[in-house]
Amino acid sequence: MGFKHGGYIGKILRINLTDRVVAQEPLREDWARDFLGGVGYSARLWYDEVPGQIDALGPENKMVFMTGPVNGTMIPAASRASVCAKSPMTGSFFHSIFGGYFGPELKFAGYDGLVVEGRADRPVYLWIDDGKVEIRDAGHLWGKNPFKAQEIIRREIGDDQIHIATIGRAGEEGTPYAMILLDIRAAGRGGLGAVMGSKNLKAIAVRGTGSVTVPNLLRVFNTSLRLNELVSGNAAVQGLTQYGTPRNTASMNKAGILPTRNWQTEVFDGVEGITGETMKEKVVKGHRACFACSINCTKYSVVPSGPYKSIINGPDYETVYGFGSICCVDSIEALCKADEICDEYGIDLINAAMAVAWAMECFEKGVFTLDDTEGIDLRFGNADAMLAMTEKIGKREGLGALLAKGTREAARIVGKGSERWTIENKGLDWPGHTCRPFPATAVGYATGPRGGSHHDIRPTAEKSGLVDRKTLEGKGALAAEVNHWLIFCDSALLCHLGEPLWGPLRISENAYEAVNAATGWNLTYEDARRIAERQWNMIRCCSAREGFTRNDDRLPVRFMEEPVPDGPMKGSVITRETLERLKDDYYTYRGWDLKTGNPTPEKLTELGLEFAIPDLYGKA
Repeated sequence: MGFKHGGYIGKILRINLTDRVVAQEPLREDWARDFLGGVGYSARLWYDEVPGQIDALGPENKMVFMTGPVNGTMIPAASRASVCAKSPMTGSFFHSIFGGYFGPELKFAGYDGLVVEGRADRPVYLWIDDGKVEIRDAGHLWGKNPFKAQEIIRREIGDDQIHIATIGRAGEEGTPYAMILLDIRAAGRGGLGAVMGSKNLKAIAVRGTGSVTVPNLLRVFNTSLRLNELVSGNAAVQGLTQYGTPRNTASMNKAGILPTRNWQTEVFDGVEGITGETMKEKVVKGHRACFACSINCTKYSVVPSGPYKSIINGPDYETVYGFGSICCVDSIEALCKADEICDEYGIDLINAAMAVAWAMECFEKGVFTLDDTEGIDLRFGNADAMLAMTEKIGKREGLGALLAKGTREAARIVGKGSERWTIENKGLDWPGHTCRPFPATAVGYATGPRGGSHHDIRPTAEKSGLVDRKTLEGKGALAAEVNHWLIFCDSALLCHLGEPLWGPLRISENAYEAVNAATGWNLTYEDARRIAERQWNMIRCCSAREGFTRNDDRLPVRFMEEPVPDGPMKGSVITRETLERLKDDYYTYRGWDLKTGNPTPEKLTELGLEFAIPDLYGKA
């Protein structure tokens, strides 16, 4: 497989904020070959340049914004880009993926990626205008919400078509689950907004007037045409066009897999108030798409008046789950307001919602009192209380200051048995996809490098009946192969919402043929799988260097000790014994050490990662 610059620009932009040095360097062709781009390339670079055990919010941490070989082409669902750094939530390498236009624009400006290192001595923003790069003062932007900051920057530059990554107050103040807003899309998870804030970096603005060169334009055109035909003919994908990601809310509830009441149950009686259909009827005013994407899954929603007056891009399913069923709130208008509050302060809405739900359970069980909540009646189902507490999280006021730490740290401080009600792994709170009825999903969550991330594993195969959900046999292997298609897409930068195109059981031919079309390569399935396996092992090495072991591959106590109490999935649970068996199967399939859960020297050598052996096993 020879390297060509088709699909790549061939340059990385590096900015040291401490010394205010801007430099360009060539994209490493060997890394592009072995790790593709996006998250894979970022993990390799980050491992090479950032030592273990550093402070996530210290100047030694580096942020890597990376595109992939399909970005900037006409291939559908190829608008994604990644930002990676050590996470203040999990304490390890973390990748957050975002859509929109920022990634393609960075390529059009002439760069495959951007490395930000050091720390500015005062607030700044970056202005990347094709080959011209400036570090500009951002004192006047500090304290502004992300959208206001974007508005001011566009006015200063005199161009409302530029694309901008911004943080809000939460990122400035180091809230460990602060997000980055990129135009209207978000790199929401892992607290990378706090990392950006720790560098005194308020925003990154990009304008690119170049293009991406591909070796065979006709091949790209024909590939795009075929993939768009698949999009238009797939009911699951078209559901995204109609209703956005909340398209399955009602059917999930009917199946007994809609997480409810801080995961005490998985059936929500008030579901009709928060379905995709209700959302479309009551608040959606238009559709928005990411670059070159025919799916149009983003919804533009307006609540024109009343206490929940708001204008947002969304809500997505994670808002519907987090502030809806998990908090037992059945008003789509209230969920729009919650979404707006999270954007206003720049906080990850999943972590914020889970913090509120945990606090609601603590309140109903007497751990928190009205004195603790400053008079807020924090019962499940109280929409106004939910919104008030979310606002307090954004401002880090009262109980909100505790909840802004994340549920793991908050429960450690509070004690009183409240640890049992946290729904997190590796510090990251859970998204809206169950694992109690689904063994492969369970072990995928447990072993995932990011903890509670529904983009390290997907429940589709077990949820849809493609495999028998009740058997344990082969579930370790299934989880590993789902890991592979996900990380391959996160490195090519293909959107996971195109799952029927790119997966769902393993890397599909569509996924690697999209890469082949953009690059001129001729990857086979085995080539693509080996790249993905190398990427996954590279990220596992990052975690191992931070001290993570098998013991960190776990599930929330509730999932292991409390069977689903009612509904179609009544009785479902993943016991500790079951999880340990699944982990053994997973590690064995991967060729990892059963005691530590880390890649063996033999596996690392096989994948060309032998440079990591001394960090994991000591020098010979």
